[in-house]
Amino acid sequence: MDSNKILIQLYLPLVEKKYDIFIPINKRVGTIKQIITKNLKEMIDYDVKEDTNLYSKDTGKIYDVQLLVKDTDLKNASKVVLM
Repeated sequence: MDSNKILIQLYLPLVEKKYDIFIPINKRVGTIKQIITKNLKEMIDYDVKEDTNLYSKDTGKIYDVQLLVKDTDLKNASKVVLM
């Protein structure tokens, strides 16, 4: 496995789906959010609103879009909610 990526579990409460996805640790959370939302639109025709955030499923904390993934508490098997 690439050590520059982690595997997270992404929950979409509005459609009651979850996905396991690899994300790069050297990108900003905001960039990851853009990539995820673009892919969701293509994969499942899921329209993500502009004010959507990524949250920790365990703590409810919003991930700062300016931080690099490696500077957050995200790690392999982290559970993240997009809403």
